[in-house]
Amino acid sequence: MHHGRRGWIAGAWWMMLAWFAVGAQARADAPRRPNIVLIVAEDLSPRIGSFGDPVARTPRIDRLASDGIRYPNTFTTSGVCAPSRAALITGMHQNAIDAQHMRTSTFPGPEYRSVPPPEVKAFPELLRAAGYYATVNFKLDYQFSGVFVGTGPFTIWDGEGEDASWHDRPEGAPFFAMFNLMETHESGVFSPVGTWPNSGVHLVMQLARAWQFGWGAGREVGPDPAAIELPPYYPDTSTVRRDLARHYANIERMDAHVGRILDGLAEDDLLDETIVIFTTDHGDGLPRAKRELFDSGIRVPMIVRWPEGLRPEHLAAVGVDEQLVSFVDLAPAILNMAGVPAPASMHGRDFLDPIAAPRNTIHAARDRIDEVVDRQRAVRDAHFKYIRSDHPDVPGGHPLDFRDNIAMVREMRRLHQEGKLDAAQERWFEAPGRERLYDLNADPHELRDVSGQPSYHVHLARLRSAMDAWLERVGDVSETPETKTARSAWPEGVAPVTATPAFEEREADLVIRCETDGASIGYRVGSGPWRLYSGPISPGPGRIIEAKAVRYGWAESETASFETREVR
Repeated sequence: MHHGRRGWIAGAWWMMLAWFAVGAQARADAPRRPNIVLIVAEDLSPRIGSFGDPVARTPRIDRLASDGIRYPNTFTTSGVCAPSRAALITGMHQNAIDAQHMRTSTFPGPEYRSVPPPEVKAFPELLRAAGYYATVNFKLDYQFSGVFVGTGPFTIWDGEGEDASWHDRPEGAPFFAMFNLMETHESGVFSPVGTWPNSGVHLVMQLARAWQFGWGAGREVGPDPAAIELPPYYPDTSTVRRDLARHYANIERMDAHVGRILDGLAEDDLLDETIVIFTTDHGDGLPRAKRELFDSGIRVPMIVRWPEGLRPEHLAAVGVDEQLVSFVDLAPAILNMAGVPAPASMHGRDFLDPIAAPRNTIHAARDRIDEVVDRQRAVRDAHFKYIRSDHPDVPGGHPLDFRDNIAMVREMRRLHQEGKLDAAQERWFEAPGRERLYDLNADPHELRDVSGQPSYHVHLARLRSAMDAWLERVGDVSETPETKTARSAWPEGVAPVTATPAFEEREADLVIRCETDGASIGYRVGSGPWRLYSGPISPGPGRIIEAKAVRYGWAESETASFETREVR
């Protein structure tokens, strides 16, 4: 009997060791969930050394590029920030979700915010639902939020603000961190002394930059202005060269910021566990670039660096991938990096998927730009771009209060009025007409419209059909006047309030519901952090649970409280 008990104990001991060994092997065989860092600089075309720019001083980004894959044919869905960021965060074209104008907050009519369809969810929220810890450092600006942190749906991020960090994540949790870098913003090209009649806005922007970057910001001269190669649509003047030199100085400052982020990952021994993506929110914050559907407005650099141990076998470690990538593709790609299925409602495709068919075209849209009403749609393939304008008399070079703070804009307009611009430079001030077609191989700066040439009619017809098919597939809410959209989103200019959540206790589980269609729910136990609700929770007996909800674009609900039953 005694020996039998010892044998039983020994057998149990070995069974337990075997169980731990099997469990450890299963955990070892389970795919590691990578951390993901997305760095989005402001207002910057591919003026990066590793993308072929001979003037840019970008050693940290170039080093990142040497360790990763460059995607030189990446395009945003808009040439301006808020619509572009709406598409990035949702994986959906902004003109399909009432997020197409620049911005909802600058609409001169009744106040409103974009209210996307109820199924639309920002991809960081989907990452949170899968166990990721998600943070953002500075800017939101996706139309169903304000511009800066603290103004959007609280369910999208675990942490918001300059102090938000992966350091605050629960032990063992993977993280997604988004860094928005302001150094290259258009306002950085404004002269530090001030302008008239826009001196009020100018002063606010310059004070904001000084607060963020120091009082020297905006005074750097950058590279030798004479060394900068000007595109043919800019006149060769000292003002133009000085503004571009300042832009390059800001690029150098931004590159140093990228370095600090990478250094932080290295110091925390996270580089081998973290995918790093670098891109920008649209093209240069310069005239005839930002706000436009030319490549100067929508073509951006993108780099993806994979840690060796996490890189899929089908991806090369380093190099260049020439495929067309749209900004709506980033959300499904990032979700799939994390092992999270992308919703079928997203318009984008995972550009890293070796099975998915490659893109043949990318699409972009321009609508109201601050105080100027417009509506343009573009489709581009590898060789041609087609642009359709619903306001054929509105030129790109129209007056615009904010943009007119840039000295080179004011100078170009003066030279236009004096008849001193050549044909290429004059084009920006001319009415665009209903349709334009550009042969990008022969005309990379998109200066010669060939839509009227018979030899190009086959390409014109093909891209017309591609645009019509795209608009049919995703929809175009711009057919509704913005005044009507605003009144539908926020009746009487007041945000609808999301319904207060309700609780239902089911044995050991607690279910939280909200009657508002599409609402996201957050909860916290006691005074703990707010967490995203994605299914029944088990907080334990005698606990105080608080919950609130928000429909994107609406006001948050009131906070509801519930105390779970005590064990008897």
